[in-house]
Amino acid sequence: MRSLPQADPGVPDIRGPLRYLWWNARSQLPSLLAGIAFATVWWLVQALVPAVLGKGIDAVTAKDGRALLTWSAIMLGLGLVQAATGVMRHRMAVYNWLAASYRTVQVTARQAARLGATLPKRLSTGEVVSVGNSDIAHIGSSMDILLRGTGAVVAIVTVTVILLSTSLPLGLMVLVGVPVMAVAVGPLLKPLHRRQNLQRDLTGDLSTRSADIVAGLRVLRGIGGEQVFAERYREESQRVRHAGVGVARVESLLEGAQILLPGILIAAVTGIGASFAVGGQITVGQLVAFYGYAVFLIGPMRTLTEAADKLTKGHVAARRVVRILSIEPEVSGGTGTSKGGVLRDAYSGVTVRPGVLTAVAAAAPEDAIAIAERLGRYADGDVTFGEADLATLPIAEVRSRILVADNGARLFTGRLRDELDVRGGASDEQVGQALHTACAEDIVEALPEGLDAEVAEAGREFSGGQQQRLRLARALLFDPEVLVLVEPTSAVDAHSEARIAERLAKARAGLTTLVCTTSPLVLDRTDHVIYVEDGRVLAEGAHRDLLASSPRYAATVTRGED
Repeated sequence: MRSLPQADPGVPDIRGPLRYLWWNARSQLPSLLAGIAFATVWWLVQALVPAVLGKGIDAVTAKDGRALLTWSAIMLGLGLVQAATGVMRHRMAVYNWLAASYRTVQVTARQAARLGATLPKRLSTGEVVSVGNSDIAHIGSSMDILLRGTGAVVAIVTVTVILLSTSLPLGLMVLVGVPVMAVAVGPLLKPLHRRQNLQRDLTGDLSTRSADIVAGLRVLRGIGGEQVFAERYREESQRVRHAGVGVARVESLLEGAQILLPGILIAAVTGIGASFAVGGQITVGQLVAFYGYAVFLIGPMRTLTEAADKLTKGHVAARRVVRILSIEPEVSGGTGTSKGGVLRDAYSGVTVRPGVLTAVAAAAPEDAIAIAERLGRYADGDVTFGEADLATLPIAEVRSRILVADNGARLFTGRLRDELDVRGGASDEQVGQALHTACAEDIVEALPEGLDAEVAEAGREFSGGQQQRLRLARALLFDPEVLVLVEPTSAVDAHSEARIAERLAKARAGLTTLVCTTSPLVLDRTDHVIYVEDGRVLAEGAHRDLLASSPRYAATVTRGED
């Protein structure tokens, strides 16, 4: 199979599910047209088989050996063409299915990267996961069915023309019967669409509930809340089950209609055709051909009903994808440049000087987090970087030069070394130094495969303190121009915290670093401390000087202890 094409660069500006499906089809138009051509020829060849069979039977009846050989040769040729076009039709169908699905994964992943911290604030985890679990398959199927659906329409038109030219009453019966059957299944599509949409929403909510339970399982066990949340999960799963049964009811009616309606048409065409043959209006070969056409029409008719079902599912899936694509980032960048320098948040007054290890100690932890988010351009704010406004710099440049590492960062599945060295350019010595600074050598030494060990999902095999130290090592290996650490030692013991504070001060000597913490062990190792209360700078200076001069600072960092 040919390689899949790359999706169009960027995220498409699409505001509706139908527009998204059209954009997807237009993006793979050459392969889609090629598939439609193969499918059309494949259907047409099958549509001509009953006519050739009828001619062969008439040749037998007339005892015409030459005509029989001629029609037999034509039948063989049709069989060979049908085999060749059938293979290519299937290959192109699979290719278009994969291309549409792959393109959907690309644009949603690119949009997720573009949104960054905005995405989890606007959409639940389950809703995003549902796109990868089921929606991409339905969008791919909607592209696949276009091939056979278009060919089926051409085949029905061809058969109708042949029937009209052979017998006007039978031709009119097919000409009228096919649209009537298509209209008959129409009332089933709207409730199907509605029930599928409800099922997908409930499935997304259930996925979110599952992720929350798994993430907070330790806490639930600690407070004895497993049974309560298990009961809630059971109730939601039953709602999903009932919604699925509702979808199945409509789909079963649709499947039944695919058998019943063509069957009625076959019976009618065959019965009337037999009466015409008895009356001498058509030949025996034409009667066999008419029966063959009636049987053949089951395939195109089922394909049209299947197309209605798959396009409906594709529309529902595209609506979810468009919902993600329509979200705009909370912050945006510009095209400016900056040579770097002092990083300053005007609202709070926090100033981070180049080459200095600065600490922010906030009376309320959320104030420190808000300052870190503004300095890292994760939230809007009047922040300057050197002489430039941070909002005027491209987001990609801000992310590469200013790294904000908090405890919400995750460890992902994969090799531990790749997880720590995300850019893949660090030497063994640099990795070892980062692990040493974060006091994480013992974590790696305890693993049988060391840095080659596979990290499980979200790093669940590590304790909270171990995850925190590995995240710190990853941030240090990234080695940004400005490093902002939010409570980097909150989950480790006092002895490890003291070692990390000492080693961090040495490792970041001469580099711009901001640590948001109220730990006296860390604050004592910093060059400059800024005390923030109610979101504003209240005092600043060396840690020991502030302990003596600012009672509020002393109360915050010592927590009322001597």
